[in-house]
Amino acid sequence: MNAHNNVSRRALLTGGLATGFLLAFHLPLRAAVNEPVQPEDKTDGKFAPNAFIRIDPEGATTLVMPQVEMGQGIYTAISMILAEELDADWSKVQLLHAPANEKLYGNPIFIIQATGGSTSVRAFWKPLREAGASARAMLVQAAAAQWGVDPASCTTSKGEVTHKASGRTVSYGALAAAAAGQTPPKTPTLKDPKDFVYIGQPFKRLDTPDKVNGKAVYGIDAIVPDMKFATLAQCPVFGGKVGKVDDRAAKQIPGVRKIVVLDDLVAVVGDHMWAAKKGLDALDIEWNEGANAKINSKAIWDDLRAASAKDGVVAKSTGDIAKGLASGEKFEASFELPFLAHATMEPLNATVHCKPDSCEIWTGTQIMARVQSEAAKAAGLPVEKVIVNNHLLGGGFGRKLEPDMVVAAVRIAKQVDGPVKVVWTREEDIQHDIYRPVYRDTIAASLSGGKIVGWKYKITGAAIIARWLPPAFQKGIDIDAIDSATDVPYEIPNVHVEYVRAEPPAIPTGFWRGVGPNNNVFAVECFIDELARKAGKDPVEFRRGMLANQPRFLSVLNLAAEKANWGQPLPARVGRGVCLQPSFGSFIATVVEAEVDEQGEINLRRATSVVDTGIAVNPDTIVAQVEGGLIFGLTAALYGEITIEKGRVQQSNFNDYRMLRINQTPKIEVHVVKSGEAPGGIGETGTTAGPPALRNAIYAATGVALRRLPIDRTLLAAGKKA
Repeated sequence: MNAHNNVSRRALLTGGLATGFLLAFHLPLRAAVNEPVQPEDKTDGKFAPNAFIRIDPEGATTLVMPQVEMGQGIYTAISMILAEELDADWSKVQLLHAPANEKLYGNPIFIIQATGGSTSVRAFWKPLREAGASARAMLVQAAAAQWGVDPASCTTSKGEVTHKASGRTVSYGALAAAAAGQTPPKTPTLKDPKDFVYIGQPFKRLDTPDKVNGKAVYGIDAIVPDMKFATLAQCPVFGGKVGKVDDRAAKQIPGVRKIVVLDDLVAVVGDHMWAAKKGLDALDIEWNEGANAKINSKAIWDDLRAASAKDGVVAKSTGDIAKGLASGEKFEASFELPFLAHATMEPLNATVHCKPDSCEIWTGTQIMARVQSEAAKAAGLPVEKVIVNNHLLGGGFGRKLEPDMVVAAVRIAKQVDGPVKVVWTREEDIQHDIYRPVYRDTIAASLSGGKIVGWKYKITGAAIIARWLPPAFQKGIDIDAIDSATDVPYEIPNVHVEYVRAEPPAIPTGFWRGVGPNNNVFAVECFIDELARKAGKDPVEFRRGMLANQPRFLSVLNLAAEKANWGQPLPARVGRGVCLQPSFGSFIATVVEAEVDEQGEINLRRATSVVDTGIAVNPDTIVAQVEGGLIFGLTAALYGEITIEKGRVQQSNFNDYRMLRINQTPKIEVHVVKSGEAPGGIGETGTTAGPPALRNAIYAATGVALRRLPIDRTLLAAGKKA
């Protein structure tokens, strides 16, 4: 181990490295013996007014991050919010992952400690500002007491308190001890947005440099002394069990150390990943597939379609839907979306060291406290005996809102002496995902006078919330499944929305980037385009006519149309499609321009999004998130589908679960509306916008009204009709 790797992490964190922004993951890749990868949150001798802020006597300010970084730039945004109200010196700020602690770091929207649903900024906006403002007030009180002046006569900036009348200035570090004895204000005074110094500025992401130079540590990078590697195989049929295992050939592979056979999986432990992988390939496993081996996609869709014919639980009802549907020309349609895998660039992984009286875990997760509690159950230990060290996530997209990969790693680690890193192969990852559910949406609408006067909408699909957060599943309504269905932006006098819970047999389902809105926005916005054509109106103009009292929606729609050159002539078989949506507290309009060739292949020419997400904490991050979301959603629209045959997922890797390639990516423009409203969510809005805007572009280019994803190119070939 070289000299650099012998440096103590605690020394690095607290030893005065304040010349730049030191992130907690700016640490050696290899952990020194008995040193945790995640530095401890030590508050001794520091001003620690709340769960988020620590200031030491030298002035180093540590900000504790309640949400996890998985590429969305949240560490930068959260630190900007805290530093803004604290008036911290940006160059002296350090970052620390929050430990597993739901009481201190629970997401105010979910209550539990979780990063997801585009909630990070909108959930923590007020608590973080109050935390910073409260700490600032205590520092001012300490300085004022020291000088014998009125606190109101003091100002703060860049980690210092100043009394202008006397010309005195004192650093936060020098005030740390005295500030700790001050009483925090009951209602801290927050800054007027016009006085923001950091918020609203296009700050560069703090995690980018180390991701470029290779210093960043993801869960899969964690290395601890004497660690072994393992990979695993689960029954290819959902719910199947291990039958017989012939491990004779595997044991002959150099570097293979142990074969772990559990009731539902087999793992090979080796000196390195190659040995574990080759050992796994050499195993001869007989599986007891069970009754689920008869499940297939056709049966799943047949069941879903039958369920969608039933009455659902009423989620919203305004006006008189029967009268509304009878008072104009009535049209009906149904829309379907398939299972989708997450396919994060970082495959599932967890490093675990299980001892008789403790368990330590190194991973990347969106649910710190839940992982801790589920790992404790698997290890047979009290929760307080389990330590979870969180790292950067190489993509989450909702997959790491589940603890299953860590639970499996703990079960394997219990059979191994010393720490073991368990890594899923890409095939195991895709074929044992927690999938975005299949959905079917049925719509009946009536037109009168060029406007919609009746709107009956029914969602049929799994209830993820019922499993993931049971207290939020009330009266048969899954609040995620109906998101963006009960709050469509359009002014329609008679609206009726129902939800039918329909769980696919044996297929595990969970959140996927965009969650409920990626289903509902697709169905709603696609049918709105069809109704516009029935009404003989331009799709943008048709939408405008139903937004008289929706200024934020109207504003983003108008600007998107302008920036995308809506209405300008296009070549044959080229079209523009629009999508307008409420998603995660933000308002977004998107226009996609696409060409459909004679064989039905799609060329994405351009995508334009205008987003009003309230106060833009970091405009650069907002732009990046919408760009990434659009690519993610367009990929799903073009290629995304998980199919089942004989109880097995048929897709296995990126050869048959395609990603959009760089040469296929359109020119993307994102325009952020300046707003003084409270921030909305942004991480998933682009994902929900891309598919309906693309579908509507195809509709404009070909006249084919696709109602199912992924896009069926045979329907788009010249001379074909849906």
